Amino acid sequence: MITTILSLLFVYLFILLGFLAKAIFQEEINNRTLTLISLYFLQPFVSVWGFSTASLSSEQLFAPILYIIIIISLLLPNILIAKILFSDPKRRAIYTIAGFVGNTGNIGIPLAIALFGESSVIYATLINLANVFVVYILGVYIYSRGSFGIKESLLNVVKIPIIPASALAIVINLYGIELSLQIKEFLKMGAYAAIVLQLFLLGTFLKDIKFNTLNKRLFGLVLAHKFLIIPLTTATILSFLDIDPMVKGVLFIQMLTPLAVANINLASLYNCRPHDVSALILFSTLLFLPILTLFKMVHFF
Repeated sequence: MITTILSLLFVYLFILLGFLAKAIFQEEINNRTLTLISLYFLQPFVSVWGFSTASLSSEQLFAPILYIIIIISLLLPNILIAKILFSDPKRRAIYTIAGFVGNTGNIGIPLAIALFGESSVIYATLINLANVFVVYILGVYIYSRGSFGIKESLLNVVKIPIIPASALAIVINLYGIELSLQIKEFLKMGAYAAIVLQLFLLGTFLKDIKFNTLNKRLFGLVLAHKFLIIPLTTATILSFLDIDPMVKGVLFIQMLTPLAVANINLASLYNCRPHDVSALILFSTLLFLPILTLFKMVHFF
């Protein structure tokens, strides 16, 4: 666990760099420009590189499919609940989707390795790739609905390049097309650049948060949903399934991960209260380790 904590601390040093850059250069650092570069030019590298790291098999696909089924089964009633709880469409969008967009990559994968060993990597990676589709289809649509109508929001989903890039990567993987070492290295460089920029971007948004203007009701409900409703429902569903305990553990951990920095991209792109979303990411990240320890102590995984 100490190794995991140190790994996470070093990863999130990039957030501190973004915070310092915004504090020093202020308006010279344009958050929207960074968002557009990340979303339209670098994020496709993450997906394509991820699919190039391991060959897919039917047994391994069970984990990401189950992940998506659990997400959808919880998301659908949440859409209806959000309409009751919030009249403001932007807060409604944040409550509906933010808790489902977890940091399954930067935190979920290294944590799975630390807890379950190298054999868990393939499952954690595939769940992370499934999360890409959750983020850039459901996430894009719901965050977009905070500012746009149904038609515009559907068009926004189509415009995001990571979905066709992921589809191409899946075809390459399934047909066993071997990529050269040079291409793999190129994809890896792009993916790492995207991850670093994501964390850096979060830091720039955190610099401008005004904590006295944050909606406490939204915060409490999103964090309760993230760390109570989602993990407890997941644990209940998994308890009825006869599958490898390691796979159950990886699935549970990925559901428990704090809010992903990808939330920032979408909230910023569609003007859906990005500073509120940044604060939610910060608080969920701070709460994650003590909550993870608590679930570990009661043997949830």
